[in-house]
Amino acid sequence: MKNYDCDRNFFFLILALAAFSAFSVSCDKSDAAESGDGELRLYFSYVPEGFSDETKSLVEIPDTNDFLLDVRDESGEVIYNGKFGDSPESICVSPGSYTVKVVSGEFNFPAFSKPQFGDEQCIVVEKGGIVNVALECRQLNSGIRLNIDKNFLTEYPEGVLFLRSSSGSLMYGYSERRIAYFKPGNVSLVLSQGAEDKTLFTRVLGAQEILVLDINVSSGTSDSDSGISILIDTSRIWLNDEYLLGSENGTGSGSTEDRPLSVNQAKESIGAEDVWVKGYIVGGDLTSSSISFSTPFSSATNLAIAARSSASSKESCMSVSLPSGKIRDALNLVDRPQLLGRQVCLKGDIVESYFGIPGLKNVSDYTID
Repeated sequence: MKNYDCDRNFFFLILALAAFSAFSVSCDKSDAAESGDGELRLYFSYVPEGFSDETKSLVEIPDTNDFLLDVRDESGEVIYNGKFGDSPESICVSPGSYTVKVVSGEFNFPAFSKPQFGDEQCIVVEKGGIVNVALECRQLNSGIRLNIDKNFLTEYPEGVLFLRSSSGSLMYGYSERRIAYFKPGNVSLVLSQGAEDKTLFTRVLGAQEILVLDINVSSGTSDSDSGISILIDTSRIWLNDEYLLGSENGTGSGSTEDRPLSVNQAKESIGAEDVWVKGYIVGGDLTSSSISFSTPFSSATNLAIAARSSASSKESCMSVSLPSGKIRDALNLVDRPQLLGRQVCLKGDIVESYFGIPGLKNVSDYTID
């Protein structure tokens, strides 16, 4: 079982999870107290780092609600296997040891444009306890991108470049601009000409490393591979510490629609005005003591957003006041119940309390994903 230390040179997302056990329903505190089981809560917290514009354009940032969560007890029995966003927000757990694994998607063979993020940890739950475990979700695979000299096709008209590893290979075309992803380990650059393959370069790539190679070609050397030189662009060995992975795709600034605050960040930014906040629409019909999380709805003046689409407790939510006019017409759950579970980005002022929880008022703009 891997245990990763915190390192500022690595790209990470902090996934705060609690320990797991067999479950079928959400946790009832009174039942848990009587049985000696613990209470389980799952949530993400975010590191407020900035995006690298170049990296952001090359790496698609996954939605953490779509992460695959796998929880097994010490005997290997599956406790939960499915999307993180579909897992209960609060569940009861039995004492014991559990393995928790979360990945952004399956990755078994080399592929273009397929970074994989995740982590795996062992969790011990004691009788009657509540255990919170921070899983650092880093990029698990590695990548290479080639910048191929324009003279390559002229000097090697029958030449084809491949990237190869023990798990498979990818042909890297002259005009290819995507990153080729591999499992960590040896990756070789191979020049294939007819029946002959020549290994030009081999490097051991670690998890999180994205290497950029410049493939330069000298003219008049097509009878061999001696005219090919390979340079590692050291300014572009990315360790993915410059952009944030998260379901809200936010950097924490809230200054623009493309850099929104997450719901959790917004709750810590009371008093901020005219900022963007992104979350999932999870309910409506707010009162001072409750939120309705299911249809039908009766109030068109407010709704609730949360960091997870499966949120089912008021404490996990942020309230939103819908001003009359086009914004209320577009977002209210009375007329548009199909918006339940959708991501929304809202621009407004963060207040300390609206229906008893942090809220967003004076909403002036919105987008729906």
